[in-house]
Amino acid sequence: MAQKPLRLLACGDVEGKFDILFNRVRAIQKKSGNFDLLLCVGNFFGSTPDAEWEEYKTGIKKAPIQTYVLGANNQETVKYFQDADGCELAENITYLGRKGIFTGSSGLQIVYLSGTESLNEPVPGYNFSPKDVSSLRTMLCTTSQFKGVDILLTSPWPKYVGNFGNSSGEVDTKKCGSALVSSLAMGLKPRYHFAALEKTYYERLPYRNHIVLQENAQHATRFIALANVGNPEKKKYLYAFSIVPMKLMDAAELVKQPPDVTENPYRKSGQEASIGKQIPAPVEESACQFFFDLNEKQGRKRSSTGRDSKSSPHPKQPRKPPQPPGPCWFCLASPEVEKHLVVSIGTHCYLALAKGGLSDDHVLILPIGHYQSVVELSAEVVEEVEKYKATLRRFFKSRGKRCVVFERNYKSHHLQLQVIPVPVSCCATDDIKDAFITQAQEQQIELLEIPEHSDIKQIAQPGTAYFYVELDTGEKLFHRIKKNFPLQFGREVLASEAILNIPGKSDWRQCQISKEDEETLARRFRKDFEPYDFTLDD
Repeated sequence: MAQKPLRLLACGDVEGKFDILFNRVRAIQKKSGNFDLLLCVGNFFGSTPDAEWEEYKTGIKKAPIQTYVLGANNQETVKYFQDADGCELAENITYLGRKGIFTGSSGLQIVYLSGTESLNEPVPGYNFSPKDVSSLRTMLCTTSQFKGVDILLTSPWPKYVGNFGNSSGEVDTKKCGSALVSSLAMGLKPRYHFAALEKTYYERLPYRNHIVLQENAQHATRFIALANVGNPEKKKYLYAFSIVPMKLMDAAELVKQPPDVTENPYRKSGQEASIGKQIPAPVEESACQFFFDLNEKQGRKRSSTGRDSKSSPHPKQPRKPPQPPGPCWFCLASPEVEKHLVVSIGTHCYLALAKGGLSDDHVLILPIGHYQSVVELSAEVVEEVEKYKATLRRFFKSRGKRCVVFERNYKSHHLQLQVIPVPVSCCATDDIKDAFITQAQEQQIELLEIPEHSDIKQIAQPGTAYFYVELDTGEKLFHRIKKNFPLQFGREVLASEAILNIPGKSDWRQCQISKEDEETLARRFRKDFEPYDFTLDD
């Protein structure tokens, strides 16, 4: 029998905002069911008065979940952590200790390191030293059976974590972070590594822990940095995930590589940090070598050999789309198309109002030629699809709305990217995401979160049935359809009381209006969208 995954939450800097954190956890558990543990990295205590903490310390209030926290990162908060080996701070809230290994009854192995880096001995209670990192590595890495750990918790980011990966935003990972933490992550090979302190959210693309063709395949590592609780920018500070302890996993399943895996960002640099020296930045190779090309300039496409098509003496001809087996309602050249709904026509794609839409501005992005799904699109069509998506986001944002994009490649013959605007006043993006996940769980649909910068083509092969949703933050959820799938699932979630609160509109057939009314809506949309429509540019 397969081991049931543990359901965990990880949190960034709490900074004394305990009520905000635990109320959010209660709301999540009410929607999605109970989680097993909450792991807090960064500053658990802040510079705020202690009145709120006293209520938890004295038992007036109680954390709704077993919570494990890291220790102090500054002199001001050392007073809260009396025992360097860890202790209970309040009911359901436990300080792990300055450094060590926590192994749960399930076999889950969590390595923790409290404080920030210091290269000088002796170190104060809010720092860790090269000796601390070395002792952790020695405890674990010296046995021949060592493969890695499940989770690594540190407060500082590891230095250079952005190498070979997706952008880390305003955080320069060549300057910020700890080289000692990089060394620790290199040696311990955690499956998940959580950090905080930089007040931002960053989910790095997973990276590999082995050298391709030189070492046996090993599991990948996912690094996630979390923002501070209750931040006004609403950056993500809570991260939910499921994990089966490594010791209980099948070896082949454990080492499966994610489609968007990159090279190890710390390669060639671990040894120097382990003895307390500042590790030099490894030479960064072209990102396209490891997953997909992030460095190509806009409008320059790559041929199958990886060369720039502009420099090729024999430019590759655009691939013609496959022909439909019969009449198609969505091929623009087809007489079956209801052309009065078309509101914009590009070179490779067009935009049309949805028939029986959830709202008057519910639109579809469709390829002009016959393609069944996003994963079958040629490069030039993908480029224009992305251009339409970006344009629609700007358009809807100007009208106080955020848009949700979804595709159902199941029992459909022509790609229809559904774009549904949701008024900002209705709900937050997290609420939309929670609604999809909750309703998926209720219908026993495995909806997985995929990395923000990953490409759907790397996850699903042509011909694969799937459902895919993209939120305005760039977050993406994916389900591989194996048997049956509710055809109206995307509409049902968005029409639900949690989002648009129009449950009667979950089936498009119940929302049809007269052709005259459709023409009126299309004229209105064209007029409103015209200032944003890139196809009208000279």
